[in-house]
Amino acid sequence: MLAETTISSDLLMGKSTPQIPFNLTHENAVRREDLVETPANELAVSVIDAWPDWPGFLTILAGPVGSGKSHLASIWATTSEAVTVSARDLPSVLDALVTGMADHACVVVEDLDEKVIDQNALFHVLNAVRQVGGHCLVTSRSWPLSWNVTLADLSSRLKTAQLVELREPDDLLLKMVMMKLFADRQIAVDDKVLDYCVVRMERSLESAARLVAEIDAESLARQSSVTRATAANALQKLGMG
Repeated sequence: MLAETTISSDLLMGKSTPQIPFNLTHENAVRREDLVETPANELAVSVIDAWPDWPGFLTILAGPVGSGKSHLASIWATTSEAVTVSARDLPSVLDALVTGMADHACVVVEDLDEKVIDQNALFHVLNAVRQVGGHCLVTSRSWPLSWNVTLADLSSRLKTAQLVELREPDDLLLKMVMMKLFADRQIAVDDKVLDYCVVRMERSLESAARLVAEIDAESLARQSSVTRATAANALQKLGMG
């Protein structure tokens, strides 16, 4: 799964080596059909695909940094026409969010944990969603039991949530994501180069995106194809080597 971000690439200029590149923009697809599925995310993907036939109005998607929570949430938000708000911003947008609930019955609350939870604001949002027959998807690095919820009504709502775990990306997911990112840049990469990267890189989808961008920049600056040596230099520059 790919994070919903814009990743920079580079365009070679001049003939000296190494050369200084311009920055270009590559848009990464966040469509459902572009989602990479492996055992690491298959449960979460199946839940997103099952909407609107969810067992309740609230689903909590929890997983480590870089596991693809935001990408899945973005796909669901597109499908359900949901409004997306950061948990940190929830108190400041609460009135507008609740007032407009008739127009957007579904809501994504991103990055909620014990440090950024406003219990009253979250309770009012969940209530509003429930009253209009909508759904709410909450993403978090942790489960509700660790949020130190003291508001009884909110605690009661959270106990009815569908809990979905998103695991750390496995080797297959990282490899397939990198393959797709290179394809987005119209770059052919040997399988052995991808295997070399996967066992050395940080275990997150964001790291995969950063590494592909760095390898692209390295190969452009050196006017070479993507090789194991190019990948090794990129890994070292990113502190992954």
